[in-house]
Amino acid sequence: MNSIKSVPARVLSRRPGHSLEAEREQFDKTQAISISKAINTQEAPVKEKHARRIILGTHHEKGAFTFWSYAIGLPLPSSSILSWKFCHVLHKVLRDGHPNVLHDCQRHRSNIREIGDLWGHLHDRYGQLVNVYTKLLLTKISFHLKHPQFPAGLEVTDEVLEKTAGTDVNNIFQLTVEMFDYMDCELRLSESVFRQLNTAIAVSQMSSGQCRLAPLIQVIQDCSHLYHYSVKLMFKLHACLPADTLQGHRDRFHEQFHSLRNFFRRASDMLYFKRLIQIPRLPEGPPNFLRASALAEHIKPVVVIPEEAPEDEEPENLIEISTGPPAGEPAVVADLFEQTFGPPNGSLKDDRDVQIETLKREVETLRAELEKIRLEAQRYVSQLKGQVNALEAELEEQRKQKQKALVDNEQLRHELAQLQAAQREGERNQGLREEAEKKASAVEARYHKLKEKHSELIGTHAELLRKNADTAKQLTVTQQSQEEVARVKEQLVFQMEQVKREAEVKLEEQSDLLEKLRKELEAKAGELARAQEALTRTEQESQEQELRRRLLDQQFEVLRGTAAEAERILQDAVAKLDDPLHLRCTSSPDYLVSRAQAALDAVSALEKGHAQYLVSRSDASALVAALTQFSYLAADTIVNGGATSHLAPTDPADRLVDSCRECGARALELMGQLQEQQTLPQAQPSLVRTPLQGILQLGQELKPKSLDVHQEELGAMVDKEMAATSAAIEDAVRRIEDMMNKARHASSGVKLEVNERILNSCTDLMKAIRLLVTTSTSLQKEIVESGRGAATQQEFYAKNSRWTEGLISASKAVGWGATQLVESADRVVLHTGKYEELIVCSHEIAASTAQLVAASKVKADKRSPHLSRLQECSRSVNEMAANVVASTQSGQEQIEERDTMDFSGLSLIKLKKEEMETQVRVLELEKTLEAERVRLGMLRRQHYMLAGAMGTPGVEDLGRPRAAARSGASKKPPLAQKPSVAPRQDHQLDKKDGVYSAQLVNY
Repeated sequence: MNSIKSVPARVLSRRPGHSLEAEREQFDKTQAISISKAINTQEAPVKEKHARRIILGTHHEKGAFTFWSYAIGLPLPSSSILSWKFCHVLHKVLRDGHPNVLHDCQRHRSNIREIGDLWGHLHDRYGQLVNVYTKLLLTKISFHLKHPQFPAGLEVTDEVLEKTAGTDVNNIFQLTVEMFDYMDCELRLSESVFRQLNTAIAVSQMSSGQCRLAPLIQVIQDCSHLYHYSVKLMFKLHACLPADTLQGHRDRFHEQFHSLRNFFRRASDMLYFKRLIQIPRLPEGPPNFLRASALAEHIKPVVVIPEEAPEDEEPENLIEISTGPPAGEPAVVADLFEQTFGPPNGSLKDDRDVQIETLKREVETLRAELEKIRLEAQRYVSQLKGQVNALEAELEEQRKQKQKALVDNEQLRHELAQLQAAQREGERNQGLREEAEKKASAVEARYHKLKEKHSELIGTHAELLRKNADTAKQLTVTQQSQEEVARVKEQLVFQMEQVKREAEVKLEEQSDLLEKLRKELEAKAGELARAQEALTRTEQESQEQELRRRLLDQQFEVLRGTAAEAERILQDAVAKLDDPLHLRCTSSPDYLVSRAQAALDAVSALEKGHAQYLVSRSDASALVAALTQFSYLAADTIVNGGATSHLAPTDPADRLVDSCRECGARALELMGQLQEQQTLPQAQPSLVRTPLQGILQLGQELKPKSLDVHQEELGAMVDKEMAATSAAIEDAVRRIEDMMNKARHASSGVKLEVNERILNSCTDLMKAIRLLVTTSTSLQKEIVESGRGAATQQEFYAKNSRWTEGLISASKAVGWGATQLVESADRVVLHTGKYEELIVCSHEIAASTAQLVAASKVKADKRSPHLSRLQECSRSVNEMAANVVASTQSGQEQIEERDTMDFSGLSLIKLKKEEMETQVRVLELEKTLEAERVRLGMLRRQHYMLAGAMGTPGVEDLGRPRAAARSGASKKPPLAQKPSVAPRQDHQLDKKDGVYSAQLVNY
């Protein structure tokens, strides 16, 4: 009866407002239990049912908020096994959880990185694995956030892959590199796990071994997809780019292929993986990306996860609505009720169903309202964020305006202070002027008063005179009156004299005072005028100084820019001394001497311009012009010095290169001083003169002697050598055709395809050389016809003997190179020669044709059509030689078989023995290589001495430059690329004395 009474209470507890809270509480409780059971300190693999509940929880709440809220509280730093299991669960959640999990994990990247760094610094077995695993997880999160087209499970169709890669080769290139980095992290984790298993001698059926091996199931799933996508992208790259450019990609793919194949093989042999996953088998060798048809042979590796039997576990609802007895109790109670009291009237069960349906509808309504409220809240939040951003932008704008107003206010305050000071000075001058005017007016008033008084004194004097006349008339009356009159007269005369003297003294004093005040007024007026003139002159001087300062700044900026450009030119020239592309460039000592002499003249002009600028401080035109000319001539001297050293003996060549380096260092130091105002006056252009003089002296020492050939025979030798070269090329073409016919009968398959491609490229090269020789012959005839005048052809060749000798040497070199190319190709087709011989012969032919073109251009007219055709033929020869090198390298890579190195069957002692034998072989090969380099250097030294005694270089001189042997460079020049930089006009041949020097050759 108690159970029966609790039924309505259980139903009534399902009221709106409480079901969602109970559901959330039950969900949090279930997730907490699953996380605590999945991530613990027991050395055993994570159970699948716990991980599955965690993954279902992410789909339920559309994110990983609950997972991270519990994961952050785990004591991961205290246990490495706990951290290892956390990484495993996080990997499974990323792969199989809701797509929003990726963004939630992005917010906790710092937590993942801290755990990995913490255990990476500790010497713990699981700690090292945790360090590698966290790096893999961070790489996975970054990759999928950058490429949202790829889900965390990495399973997409080929159409999605094509759409993601696009048609831009740069995007395909970058995506391939990121795939390789992703694969490296996966393989590094598998290698670390297997290494610990081998060290610990663990078995895959033990719990400790299974704890380490369990995460490799997700690694196998990721690697299968990454391998398939990498193959697709590599074939797509090889369809867009040449094979040489992708050599690094192929090497990296081959290394990953062998590691992945070894990983799959070892994992498939373990009993632990056989019941959990079906691992695909990779082919014996990697795909051949050089053959486009190999894509059809590629089979996508498929990983199969067999279905597991349902585990015996107690049913746990993610959402618990009821708060009454357990789930099975209502049926028991209902049966008991029916057995005791009989069936109900029929309305109780229906009322319960109605209440349940009503409550479900209310729950759905509340969920819809909650979703609506959530969307409304998100919209309000977005609007508020937009308003906040707008207000922040407005605040930033007001802050900028306030800053600008403060600056303007400061400027106005400064101008106001200046105006107030000027106003006070004017008021003071005005006060002095008014005071002087007041003093002048007071003196003028006193002057008028004294003048009036003087007039009064004159009137009094006249009146006294009249009285004196009346008194004189009365003297005749009586004597007493006369005496009295005389006495009075004397008194009056005395008074009149006294008054007159006082008046004159006062008048003189007033006149002196007035004159003094007038002088003071004039002095003050002069001072005021001088002050105004000084103020005007000061303003004019300040304006002139400002104008002069701006002019000086402009002049210095022009000088600084010119010095910076000159510094860049000199740095490029110095860099060419060690540039591998420059090791095959050659030049003549005569041309080097002319360049060094011109550079010395430019140094003199630079010193003169520098002195003139220091004196005037307003005109830098002469210094700028001299600096520009010096930079080009000095760079030209350095480049030609390095090119001349390539065919010189060892000692002079080293001294010449050292002089060039010192010249470049001094010139760069001078350019640095000219770019700063503090160091500009202390700049010394004369410091560059000493290394330039050393280069000039070495160039004069290296000048070759003339050939011991009769000048009368030169003309006949030119025609003979040109004819012999043409005949040698015709014979080479014929021999190549015969070899092609023999190769078709003697071989088949890939070898026939490679041989035909190599022979076709050699045939194209011979045709280009034949056209070059024909054009050169026509150009020589034009030169002879235009240059000999009334002289005969023999006299013309005799007059220009040294030029003729260079032409003869170039013709011999071309014929010899063609013959050697045919012989090398014959040996390669018959499998008795080496592919490297063809590459070297192609280099020699390119250098020989460049020498022939350089020798022909010495006396040719720049506007000659034959010269233009000759330059086009030269470029065609370079391209054909590059095609020979490319086809040879491609065929060599296609035919050579690369065996896979598998050391898995060797023991530790055998591996050590193999390592020692390999080290012995490496030392022997290094010793042999060093001996061959020394022998090559001695051969070139002897050859140069012989060529110097004869006066001109012979055929053997056209080998690899001796600077390559001296520097130990073993790389071949990249003939597979077209020349990208045309030679500068400063590198043209010197026509002063008719001595040819080979044009600098760019490949």
